Amino acid sequence: MKVLELYSGIGGMHYALRESGVAAKVVTAIDINPVANAVYRHNFPETILMNRNIESLKVQELNKLDLDAIFMSPPCQPFTTLGLKKDALDNRARSLLHILDLIPELKSLRYILLENVKDFGVSQMRNNVVNCMENCGYVYRELIVSPCQFGIPNSRNRYYLLAKRKNLNFCFKQPLLKNSLPSELLKLLPKSKHSTLAQKNGKVNTKSGGMCYTLENILENIEESKYLLPSKLLQKRAWVLDIRTSENNGSCCFTKGYGHYAEGTGSVYCPFSDEMIKLKYNEASNRENNSDKRVQLLSDLKLRFFSPKEVCRLMCFPGDFNFPKHITDRQKYRLLGNSINVHVISRLILLLYTENET
Repeated sequence: MKVLELYSGIGGMHYALRESGVAAKVVTAIDINPVANAVYRHNFPETILMNRNIESLKVQELNKLDLDAIFMSPPCQPFTTLGLKKDALDNRARSLLHILDLIPELKSLRYILLENVKDFGVSQMRNNVVNCMENCGYVYRELIVSPCQFGIPNSRNRYYLLAKRKNLNFCFKQPLLKNSLPSELLKLLPKSKHSTLAQKNGKVNTKSGGMCYTLENILENIEESKYLLPSKLLQKRAWVLDIRTSENNGSCCFTKGYGHYAEGTGSVYCPFSDEMIKLKYNEASNRENNSDKRVQLLSDLKLRFFSPKEVCRLMCFPGDFNFPKHITDRQKYRLLGNSINVHVISRLILLLYTENET
C-alpha cells in the first residue's frame, strides 16, 4: 500500500503506520513548516519530503504516485475557539478544500484517514468532507477517540474519519459519535504494550472509565531545575494549574503553547504526593497575594513542566524518535502540541485496513 502523508509535521502518522504492522510505505510526505520538516527528515531520511504549500498540488503529480491511501491531520485552528471558529471560511482551511477538489480525480486512491480536533465533527468543513466521500463513492466511519481509552494516561479527544472505496468493507458498523470508543471495537484490536501495562498495574481512569497506567511509567531522570515553573508564573497562575504526580493515571491535553503558557495547555508534574500538594496549597492560600512566603510555599512543591521526552512518551512516539540538536524545547512543545497520538492512529489504521469482522 502506497501512502501519501499530508500535513506530515514531525511524522506521527508515519510512526503510526509503522506500528500498525500494515504492509505499507509512505511514498511522499508534505508539510510547509520548515522546523517540522527538519525533524521529519532527521527521523525519516529515506522518505521523499516536500516543503511546499498543499494548495499547489496538482492531480497529475499525485496520480503519478499511484496512491492507495492519504493520511492527514489538517490545521485545527479554523475549528477552535482560539482560532475564532471561522470554519471553512478560514484561510487555513483552504488547503483541505483543495484536497477535496483533488480526491475525485485520484484514480488509485482507496483509503483516507483524517484527524482533527473534536469540534471538527460539528463543523461545515466536516460536512464538506462527508459530501466529498459520498459523491466519490467512499464509505466512511466517524469516531471521537482519546488515548485514555487505550490505557494511556492522557486525555486528547480527537475526531477521526476513516473512509474507503465502496467495494471495500469495514470490520465494524458506524458507532454513535460520542466521546468514547465502543467496547466492541476495542475487542477487535490486538493487545498492545499500553493495554497490557494498564491491566497489569493501572488504575481506573475517571475520564474513560477504563484502566490507565500511571505517569510513573513515562517519567525520565532529568535535571529538575531546567523545567521548574518560574516564581512569576506561580504568583499569577498557581491556582489554575493541573498538577499531577507519579501515582496519577491521567493528564490534560498538551497543546503547542505548553511550556510558555500555563493555563489550558497541559498538566504539570509534582514529585510529592497529592496530600503534600493539598497541604502546601492550603498554607499558601492563607498568605497574602504575591507575598514571598506564599511563593516559597508553592516553590517547595518543585512543580515543573513535563519534559519534551515525557510528552513524547504520552503521545506514544517510539524510543528511537528524537529531535535534531538545534531544535529548542519551545519548538519541541509547539511541534508536539500540533501532532497526533501515534498509538491511537495505529489502531485506527488497523480498523481502516481490516475488512472482515472478527
